[in-house]
Amino acid sequence: MPSTGKTTKKAPAKRAAAKKSVVTKAPAKKAAPKRPVAKKPVKKVVAKKPTAKRPVAKKPTPKPVKKVATVSAVQKAAAAKKLAAAKAKAAAAAKQLKEREAKAKLVAKEKAAAAKAKAIAAAKAKKERDAKAKVAAKEREVQRKAKEKAAAEAKKQREIDTKRKAIEAEKLRKIREIERRNQEELKRQERREAEERKRLEALERKMHSKPYADEPEFLEELRRLLLETRSATNDDIVVMESEADEMLVDRERLEYDDEDGSSVASDIQRDQKKDLASLLRLKVDEIDVALARIDDGSYGRCDECYEAISKPRLLAQLPVFMCVSCRASV
Repeated sequence: MPSTGKTTKKAPAKRAAAKKSVVTKAPAKKAAPKRPVAKKPVKKVVAKKPTAKRPVAKKPTPKPVKKVATVSAVQKAAAAKKLAAAKAKAAAAAKQLKEREAKAKLVAKEKAAAAKAKAIAAAKAKKERDAKAKVAAKEREVQRKAKEKAAAEAKKQREIDTKRKAIEAEKLRKIREIERRNQEELKRQERREAEERKRLEALERKMHSKPYADEPEFLEELRRLLLETRSATNDDIVVMESEADEMLVDRERLEYDDEDGSSVASDIQRDQKKDLASLLRLKVDEIDVALARIDDGSYGRCDECYEAISKPRLLAQLPVFMCVSCRASV
């Protein structure tokens, strides 16, 4: 059949593409293993006894007949045409088969390339997933460590805050305790001062008290006794001084033997009389003080505790300025 120019151009192009494309041949199928063929049992041939052959009559062989081939020109042309058509049909079939094989090879190549690309993409995706998983795991580990660190820092900060609060509470408690003690001490001091003021006021009252001012007769009796005692004491002083002077005159007039120590004894006695006279003068001074206190009404008050001295003591000892208890403690 006549073909167009496009068809003639495409056919060589397809052939060139088919030649250039490297198609992997399908692996040859492995030959199936041959099954062992069971051998037929060999029959034993028993030798037969020779029989007498009968004579066969020979048929006459026919003579070969010569066939005369009478082929006309038309028949030759038809046969040639059929042969050409068969060749063209075989060539077309061979071409279609080749094209189908080339197409099948191309499809197989494309499938192999797609499978390879898919495998590469799957491996890449798997690698990316693994990388993402590693990054995510790393991030989770970092977050976990950060959380643990934050928790540890928060715990440490809580402990620090707790200690600080405890220290502040202890300081505040100590300050309150100090303030409480200061207040208690201030109250005690105020009480002591109040008691001291009361004591001083009472002492002041006692110091200016006149225990026997309401008993003028008793004071007059004490005055009379004091005057008598003063007079007797003055007489004793005069006697003591005169005796001491006489002892001094006697020593100057008489000669004493110093070897027996008589002069020393005389001096001692004279000094004793002088001392006794001095003590008596002090007593006279005390009596004058007592008389002055009787005049202002304060006599009979103890100079230490400012309490009233008992009447028997005032009458028994002249003069007296301390009570029995204060005198015993001195």
